[in-house]
Amino acid sequence: MTDATAPARPLDGHDPIALARERFFREGREATGVAEPIARSWQRSRHLPWQQQQLEPITLGELDARREQSLRLLACAQPELDGLAEHAAGNSCVVILTDASGLILHEIGSPEFLPKAERIALKPGVQWSEGLRGTNAIGTALVERHAIMVLGGEHYLAPYAQLGCAAAPILDGRGAVAGVLDISGDAQRVNQHALGLVRMSAQQVEHRMLLAGAEGHVLRFHARPGLIGTPREAVLVITDGRIAGANRLALEFFDSDWAGLLDRDIRGLLGRDWGRLEYRRGLLTLPGGRQIAGVVERLGAPLHAAPRPRADAAQEAQPESDPVAPLLAQARRVLDQGVPVLVTGETGSGKDVFARRLHAASRRSAGPFVALDCASLPENLIEAELFGYEDGAFTGARKRGSPGRVREADGGILFLDEIGEMPIGLQSRLLRVLENRVVVPLGSGKPVPVDFDLVCATHQSLAAMVQAGRFRADLMYRLAGFTASLPALRERADRRALIARLFDELGGRQRGLHLQEEALDRLAAHRWPGNVRELRSTLMSLVALAEEGAVVGLDELPMALRDATPVPAKAAAAPDRPFAAPESLRDATRSAIAQALQATGNDVAQAARLLGVHRSTVYRHLARRQS
Repeated sequence: MTDATAPARPLDGHDPIALARERFFREGREATGVAEPIARSWQRSRHLPWQQQQLEPITLGELDARREQSLRLLACAQPELDGLAEHAAGNSCVVILTDASGLILHEIGSPEFLPKAERIALKPGVQWSEGLRGTNAIGTALVERHAIMVLGGEHYLAPYAQLGCAAAPILDGRGAVAGVLDISGDAQRVNQHALGLVRMSAQQVEHRMLLAGAEGHVLRFHARPGLIGTPREAVLVITDGRIAGANRLALEFFDSDWAGLLDRDIRGLLGRDWGRLEYRRGLLTLPGGRQIAGVVERLGAPLHAAPRPRADAAQEAQPESDPVAPLLAQARRVLDQGVPVLVTGETGSGKDVFARRLHAASRRSAGPFVALDCASLPENLIEAELFGYEDGAFTGARKRGSPGRVREADGGILFLDEIGEMPIGLQSRLLRVLENRVVVPLGSGKPVPVDFDLVCATHQSLAAMVQAGRFRADLMYRLAGFTASLPALRERADRRALIARLFDELGGRQRGLHLQEEALDRLAAHRWPGNVRELRSTLMSLVALAEEGAVVGLDELPMALRDATPVPAKAAAAPDRPFAAPESLRDATRSAIAQALQATGNDVAQAARLLGVHRSTVYRHLARRQS
């Protein structure tokens, strides 16, 4: 290089970076004594004069337009920007978010460093690509596609010799760069800790962006079941039976890159049985023999695992509108504002599925989804399970204690199923946690801060329970910030399309099965007292019993469906006879449980299945009857 483009001679000849600059800039030799990414970047930056003129920021109107183009990135990055801002302020640094070109969209952090940053044009609206600014953490991370730290003299241009930066690229589910997250400050303030923070935060943003833009199905999985629902889970997006997106953890698991996974037929990677994990956690054995724990969630368009010939008009019909979709959209908007959501509906109507879909669509999608069925635990264990306990808090307590479901849900969503079954003594404690956002484990006097959104579900009327003195009115008002009332299956106008879709997704399409029009009509006309849960079980049996490629007609339906007279849709939704209200909800419950026990010969498990409740509910009834 000529003297006109060479930087000033370094003052400290013993500094390894200064010596490397001397050899590279003045002697024209290869860059040695610096990290390989820095050396490559210096080589790419040779075209730049070392005393480059300052670049002016784009206009506010242009910046607004660029932010509009990056709305998803900004929304998904905001929680990380807020979290990193505290670290940056305490270390006299700033946190920066750029778009895919290196244009700074947002900057937050230390008031002390912000004026210094502005003097070197490290501010919104300014481009920091490597092609314009030479070696710098933002621009070089964009080119190298991995997290990098650039300190002091490692910057190509001399005016940035006092600057320290740590940056990580944000990649979308198909491996394209979406932006960069960066921490910048004085060179002595930026270190490996800052680099680790931006790397971890960028992966969190990637996780949110992958889920926010997903259509079709999402597979969350890991070799360790406990990590599903956390930011350390692997994720695949499956659209039309092919892999449409993946996060880096999924790539690592399959020892692949995006080019090796994208657009592959999912059956070749996971086998034919992957669809059975929809909304239920389980183990899946892959074609090579490895096992994963996972859960499949349906977010958008219906699954089409493989094309098949036109065979039956029943499955060629266009699906009717999903009546649950508007409810889901409203619930997400409310939940994202921190307002609890109460999901109501008959047993089997899909309240737990709705809650998981709500989590996947919410601002907390990258956080854990922690579920507790209040009806499945004895009363003396619910408190410990919910709030946690310290070592030795009670007889039989787990050594080293337990954090409890509330603390496990920190940063995500806590789902309390069958909230009406929570003992009234615990309701006041839950109310205090919701109001104060701190939890005190059993056996400990130390409060622990928690941050989560709350979703509850019940098949009972909380208002009636309040009238009966079995539920706190103040807690009911706190939980029912927004109530999503799910329709019973018999009330859904889309049940015909729903049945056809579920038949396909539960293995019918993968096995090449065809559902005859008459069979679909009979299934759609059935009252389905057990709702979607009962329907799924019936369809799974049909699929399991059918031969590969078979046509499923009336003769293949269960006897109860085959011989029953179809019920007209209107009659199913609104019975002609007026409803005679029981004397009280409690009397009706006792009567129903007593009849179920009599019908099953006092078999508690069978009675619970007949009623569509957990067996602990029946046991509690028996305990009250004997007391």
